[in-house]
Amino acid sequence: MKTKILTAVAVVLVVIQFFRPEKNLSGENKNDVTTRYAMNEEVKNTLSVACNDCHSNRTEYPWYSNIQPVAWWLDNHIKHGKGHLNFSDFTSAPIAEQNHKFEEIEEVVEEGEMPLPSYTWLGLHSQANLTDEQKKMLIAWAKAQMDTLKSQYPPDSLVRKKR
Repeated sequence: MKTKILTAVAVVLVVIQFFRPEKNLSGENKNDVTTRYAMNEEVKNTLSVACNDCHSNRTEYPWYSNIQPVAWWLDNHIKHGKGHLNFSDFTSAPIAEQNHKFEEIEEVVEEGEMPLPSYTWLGLHSQANLTDEQKKMLIAWAKAQMDTLKSQYPPDSLVRKKR
């Protein structure tokens, strides 16, 4: 009985290797945050290393992303992250939404909510763990973008409409 169960589990693990999610590699940049908002190389590099895998259309996949069911878990993680914030589609959102996203960036970085612990679990993606200096830099960048928006738009246009 034990060998039948182990054989069945092995067969299932082999079969699921043939069912893979589509990779997040569109590379579409026309609405990227960098097309509208100023960003120095330090901010760009920090976002690239710590944020873009889950919050853009350009995921750098680790070797284990080719193993099921890990690939499904990663795919879900990426879709969820892009659902909250997608730097690749950033400027396609209404200006009030863009302003709100900057507020959220400031908040989640300040509170230490990003990157998610599951992203850096067991030392994986350790480069994504933000230093205090990087946190301050990202917060300052987000605040500067909100200040720029405040100087360019009437205050009521920067407030999200209630749904």
